[in-house]
Amino acid sequence: MKQFNAPVTDLTNVTDNIFVLTFRAAELASTCQPGQFINIKVNDLVYPLLRRPFSVYMTVRDEVKIIFNVVGEGTQILSTKNKGEFIDIVGPLGHPFTTDGDYDTALLVGGGLGVAPLPAITTAIRGKKEIVTFLGSRTGSQIVDRYLENVHLATDDGTRGFHGTVVELLRNKLGTGKFRKPKIFACGPNAMLKSLSVLTRESEIQCEVSLETAMACGIGICQGCPVERVESEKKYSLVCKEGPVFDVSTICLP
Repeated sequence: MKQFNAPVTDLTNVTDNIFVLTFRAAELASTCQPGQFINIKVNDLVYPLLRRPFSVYMTVRDEVKIIFNVVGEGTQILSTKNKGEFIDIVGPLGHPFTTDGDYDTALLVGGGLGVAPLPAITTAIRGKKEIVTFLGSRTGSQIVDRYLENVHLATDDGTRGFHGTVVELLRNKLGTGKFRKPKIFACGPNAMLKSLSVLTRESEIQCEVSLETAMACGIGICQGCPVERVESEKKYSLVCKEGPVFDVSTICLP
């Protein structure tokens, strides 16, 4: 983990209030692993006081990309950054996905902006395993499927792809028996991950999930992001330090 003062190289409004911010940070780009995150101080002022956590979306040579939607003052400030402005970054942080291992098919599952770590996973696995991606969103205009492979879509309103949830879509596809020795890599709202944990328990499929939660410090000092463990000597783990990636069978999702 290091602190960087990185120049913005691009800001793109990709769709429906969703932005991709690119900045130059060669050391971070070369060391960050899929599923790790960074903490950004959005300006030089006292307010907003806390840094904002963002999954690393993609790295290209010496550049790093994050994806976000505008939901509050911090992300509103980020959505107005200009090329050449500097942002204060701490990272890489957290425990990454385990992309190596005994499986043949990587099933990538993203709900909403849970798509954020999936391109980095795709890059790490490409050429080693078969990759199939499942994306879900409330409506078709909020789907972002760049840098992904073999994408299947689900929307709550049926405007794109399967009419229903992404977990329902995945359940249907698993029922075809086409995926050889699969492992699931997922990120999204807790409700989606909870449904996914039921499916993986029934199907006896390996599954790692990246949790979305509020983080005050991002390095384990404030103790503000606990997740309950299943049958562990340690009752709780911190999402920022021991996560955000967990084997879904080891945690209790609220």
